[in-house]
Amino acid sequence: MTGPEDPLESPWNLPSVPAGEPSEALSDAGASPDDGAVPYDVAPDGSRPGTAPSRRPPPRGSRGTTRGSRHPWRIAAVVVILAGLVLLVGGYVWVQHEASPSGPPGPQVLVTVPAGAGVSSTASLLASKGVIGSSFAFRLWSQFNSVPGVQAGSYAFEQHSSFDAVRQLLMTGPNVFALVVPPGFTVSELADRVGQLPGHDASTFLHVATSGEVTSPWQPAGVTSLEGLLATGTYTVLPGETDRQLLEQMVDRFDTRAASVGLAAGAARLGYTPYQVVTVASIVEKEGVLTKNMGPVARVVYNRLASDMPLQMDSTVLYALGRDGGTVTSADLRTDSPYNTYLHKGLPPTPTCFPSQDALEAALDPPAGSWLYFVVVQQDGTEAFSDTFAGQQANEALASQRGLA
Repeated sequence: MTGPEDPLESPWNLPSVPAGEPSEALSDAGASPDDGAVPYDVAPDGSRPGTAPSRRPPPRGSRGTTRGSRHPWRIAAVVVILAGLVLLVGGYVWVQHEASPSGPPGPQVLVTVPAGAGVSSTASLLASKGVIGSSFAFRLWSQFNSVPGVQAGSYAFEQHSSFDAVRQLLMTGPNVFALVVPPGFTVSELADRVGQLPGHDASTFLHVATSGEVTSPWQPAGVTSLEGLLATGTYTVLPGETDRQLLEQMVDRFDTRAASVGLAAGAARLGYTPYQVVTVASIVEKEGVLTKNMGPVARVVYNRLASDMPLQMDSTVLYALGRDGGTVTSADLRTDSPYNTYLHKGLPPTPTCFPSQDALEAALDPPAGSWLYFVVVQQDGTEAFSDTFAGQQANEALASQRGLA
């Protein structure tokens, strides 16, 4: 057996080299400096003792990596800025296109703006009616173009309008108005009401309504006034609408109503002309007032005509005086006018007001009865009817007791 391995004879141990002596041991170990081995007298930084350490450049790409890490953010910022510019320019072009649409305006539409509506809600309403293409674009546009507070009311707009045209109209205020023609109104009273509308004049309207410029199929020869031949109700007066156009609407509506109640056939059945029946209906409207009174009042008129008695209707005297209601005095009853049915027998020359459909129906189909007189006997306007003058006196006494004389 061999003893412990002598460390000096181990193949892994190199001969020691005394400090300060040449390192021939390198050659003895079979290695040379040219073989790539690092000599012991070379410092870790590659320099030899006694020499300045070598300055190696930083690892390749280290500075480039730092710059590269900031580069994507710069690109993103540029992209965001460009995108914002595109949106701004595109938005501006879009709003301008909406504000000034190409092509002619469309048909007229009515828009009613409720009380308390602002620019935003009005824009939505206009867009829903096709007046503007986009409420959002209008709101954006209004931020740079003063739009006044919106007045409640009705407006006539044209579809496919420019924003500026809409703004101008909103600044002007409502341009569509409701004209109410109540039963019992006369042509003169209607003219006064029409004269209050923008663009209309009372005297001009009255002239057109009484001169024959507009006619009704129910007018007899020689009659030029439309008194009694215009339908009651509510009319929408549009901007620029003329008096003639407005009157034609009223005549057409009356014609429709007359056809619905069978005016021509009913008048023939009674033995009167349609115009005479309308005149009776106008008296019934003023004298009866309440629907429940109208039928009997119509019967009184026909009974008096049949008996060759003067009608003696206060309403016709008041019409001659240009008054609507009120007390009729003894002096009034002496008024020399063909409308004074105390002085002249028969019907007045024209109707004395616009009758309601109820009055027309009462004049066409009055109840049977022999009444010749009537008077109001209740606070609500209810009338009492009698066949004799004595009965009339008794009813008048009752009315006096109730404070209705």
